Amino acid sequence: MGTVWSAYDEFLHRQVAVKEMKVPPGIPASQADELRERTLREARAIAVLSHPNVIILHDVARENDQPFVVMELLPSRSLAHILRDHGPLTVEQAAAVGIAVASALEAAHAAGITHRDVKPGNVLVASDGRIKLTDFGIARNVSEATMTRTGIMLGSPAYIAPEVASGGAVIPAADLWGLGATLFAAVEGAPPYDADGDPLETVGKVVNGKVPKPKAGPLADVISALMRKEPGKRITLREVRHRLYPLQSKTPLDLFGPELFHTPDGKKTSAQPDATDTQVIKTVLPEKPEKKSEESSSELATDPGPLPFLRPPAPAGPLPAEPATVFVAPPRPGRRGARATAVLIAVAVLLFLVAAGGGFALARTVGGQSLLPPAAAPRSPVNGPTDVPAPNLVSMSGDAGYATGDGGHFGLSVPEGWQKFVAPHNTKLGVSLAIQYVSPDGRRSLRVERLAKYFDEYQGDDEYIAWLKQSYPPDAFELYGPQPLPDGTGSTLTYRLAERSTLPESGEGGGTRVTFAKLVKAGSSLWILSVTVPAEQQDAARRDVFDRVATTLTVTD
Repeated sequence: MGTVWSAYDEFLHRQVAVKEMKVPPGIPASQADELRERTLREARAIAVLSHPNVIILHDVARENDQPFVVMELLPSRSLAHILRDHGPLTVEQAAAVGIAVASALEAAHAAGITHRDVKPGNVLVASDGRIKLTDFGIARNVSEATMTRTGIMLGSPAYIAPEVASGGAVIPAADLWGLGATLFAAVEGAPPYDADGDPLETVGKVVNGKVPKPKAGPLADVISALMRKEPGKRITLREVRHRLYPLQSKTPLDLFGPELFHTPDGKKTSAQPDATDTQVIKTVLPEKPEKKSEESSSELATDPGPLPFLRPPAPAGPLPAEPATVFVAPPRPGRRGARATAVLIAVAVLLFLVAAGGGFALARTVGGQSLLPPAAAPRSPVNGPTDVPAPNLVSMSGDAGYATGDGGHFGLSVPEGWQKFVAPHNTKLGVSLAIQYVSPDGRRSLRVERLAKYFDEYQGDDEYIAWLKQSYPPDAFELYGPQPLPDGTGSTLTYRLAERSTLPESGEGGGTRVTFAKLVKAGSSLWILSVTVPAEQQDAARRDVFDRVATTLTVTD
């Protein structure tokens, strides 16, 4: 699904990892374009995830219409390579890995993100003690939407959850199975399922076979509690961490010595894919008593078969003997001439057009509307329509005190259908929790953020505004305001940002986005409510989203 390159960011002067996303073979051009757009949208969503045990996604870029994802580069070895070269981990080492991966998944699930491919190959261990989960499946997320329609999915056969392997939906509980299978491999030195690298046979064992039991030890109960075939019976990530914490008495820096970060003499890295690699595999259904159907090809069918409303062609040869209902057709009347038939068809079509046109004209006239079609909404070549329908608002409530643990509840009306994402946000002004709602097309977003105890250190919102200015290049940032609120509880401001690194859906260059923000003082906390949209949509967004939503915000310090 992609190639990862070591790269150098010439603007920020740092080493980064760049993942080149590849479209699966056999996908039509129209679907390939859709996959690329969804890849970028998914990347924007995952970019909100910031956690010490997660590889950070910095940016997305496009070259020759192909998406590239820019990520944090961590000098490290994967857990898969450590197990391959040095064998099973100790109990303390495995516990440290389990705590780190569980913490990463807990943050991801809180932000509405499912990893989809938890396995030793996606767990990175650095020599300085950092343990991070990587590859949050940007490519897999967008590809599965198309591939599952054909009975094909993407995953690692040895670590895939049974419900996913049998064609079920990918939900956060699938990550719990992956964590259990990863811990199994950590203490056993081998994956729980592996039929000599045969992906189909391995997946068949995952779906229809018994769950393997790890050897007796302190981690056996945790692994068994995670690797339950019923997703609802798997223990929570918080429970995993509670059980593993007592097993780790040393820091990861002391647990993973320098000898683990090289390949011993005589060891060779295999370039052949096996059941631990992410592959395109077929959905395997649970075994049933009745006879199995003939195995189908794992490739996409070249002919999708007859449409459901067309009668299939009659099979060649004699029909099998079976009970049938016989209908006797009445005698057919004599055929009319071809000329008479043509005249009748022409008259029927003419009458239909006259009736339809007359009815439409009558309805428009009675309604006092023009007979001409309405003018199409103007479109921007970069960001789409300049005007969008006013969304329906639904009431929401949330807690913005997760990062600081000191409360901070809010109520708000948000546009219906906008996806919620949550992530910690760390600035020089303090640690906060950003709750973001993103429109289905990914172009508009609404954000709620609380800076706890801000006014214990600062007198007004000047420090926040100054930090905002410093966060962007001066020639790309324009600020308007602030304007005090009538009740004296805060202010509003507007700023425009030329996002040179953003990727428009068509054309070259970057786009300009406009943000409307409301700053509210509540006790010692500063609350920021903001709506960000493409510049072409600023009038409609201000009128139909920000002005409506801002009046519904209620907060408690």
